[in-house]
Amino acid sequence: MRTKYSDKNKINVITLGCSKNVYDSEVLMGQLKSNNKNVVHEKDGNIVVINTCGFIDNAKQQSIDTILENVKKKNNGEIDKVFVTGCLSERYKPDLIKEIPDVDEYFGTTEMPSLLKHLGADYKNELIGERLLTTPKNYAYLKISEGCDRPCSFCAIPLMRGKHKSVSIENLIKEATLLANKGIKELILIAQDSTYYGLDLYKKRALSDLLKELVKVKGIEWIRLHYAFPNGFPLDVLETIRSEPKICNYIDIPLQHISNNILKSMKRGSSMEKINKLLSDFRKIVPGIAIRTTLIVGYPGETQEDFDLLKQWVRDTKFDRLGCFTYSHEENTGAYKLNDDVPEKIKNQRLNEIMEIQSQISWHLNQTKIGKTFKVLIDRKRGDYYVGRTQFDSPDVDNEVLINLTSSYLRVGEYVEAKITEASDFDLYAEV
Repeated sequence: MRTKYSDKNKINVITLGCSKNVYDSEVLMGQLKSNNKNVVHEKDGNIVVINTCGFIDNAKQQSIDTILENVKKKNNGEIDKVFVTGCLSERYKPDLIKEIPDVDEYFGTTEMPSLLKHLGADYKNELIGERLLTTPKNYAYLKISEGCDRPCSFCAIPLMRGKHKSVSIENLIKEATLLANKGIKELILIAQDSTYYGLDLYKKRALSDLLKELVKVKGIEWIRLHYAFPNGFPLDVLETIRSEPKICNYIDIPLQHISNNILKSMKRGSSMEKINKLLSDFRKIVPGIAIRTTLIVGYPGETQEDFDLLKQWVRDTKFDRLGCFTYSHEENTGAYKLNDDVPEKIKNQRLNEIMEIQSQISWHLNQTKIGKTFKVLIDRKRGDYYVGRTQFDSPDVDNEVLINLTSSYLRVGEYVEAKITEASDFDLYAEV
């Protein structure tokens, strides 16, 4: 049976997982476009490429469900071919071939040239920074490094992404300039570990050096830092954030826990004392900085006492933004040999308790913003509102600023000065 599409050899790339996967899909599509291939992102196409996530159980299940859904379409004659790439494929390729053999081919995270060859395209090394963007036209992700050298016991990222490898400052400036020329105004710096940036290339932590070069790129107005690791955090980065107006007063620093017993078992190489000192430095050196973190609850051996300590620390620290995950028992990680002894029901209860505390903190912090005016970047329209963000908010995960469509005529991608009139837990309402 032939597929229903009259437009043959149309490649549909489906992206699952984190911003690093979004970036990888954009690079893949850029390569396909340069080979004159008809490529789309998450739209109809008779050839499907699924960029998978293999981080935790929920993400893995979503990837598997997406693969099965498209294999069914292939067997029903609705599409012609299904290719699978990304983290899940890197980590579980032999199992996937055995369990879902109707996929045409599986590729790991470093096998883009081979994937392109199967799609009738050549990998072009000279395409530094050339991507087919899937984000709104005003912001883009900039991946400054790949892989991770940290030994965290719960994390499978080194299994899927390999050792840390920085991208040179020169190449990142080229990429940022290309993005600015396309109208991008905000760069969101991503990595598995941005704190480690530059150690492999320059024999020193060079994140501050990179930031000082990026602010020189014309057209870029905001630069946002994601995924910093607490150990060895270079304090000169804070000085750069404070002194450079283009760099958002914002940092995403996954801390995972605060109990010394759990931190030690997680092999985080840190302690409550060190973490609290670092957070104090953040707020002292960059007054008003918005700190986002992520936590894990239900890690093996997490007692009620450990969890109560975590809850009180969240109350006391008052993070501006916070996300929480339940522990996922991942094969071939250091923690896999431990007894996954916290029941799933308790894990979910603990997650809900943390997020309820954070919801109250966010509500109180947002109330202090009423009556104040902020620079807001308009991302999109939704329902009756323009949806934007302040410098203290990253897309998809943080607060949004909602401006009534009837109050002003605004363009997506423009900055406006907006006064906050109302505030809820995670949304701010404003007028221009």
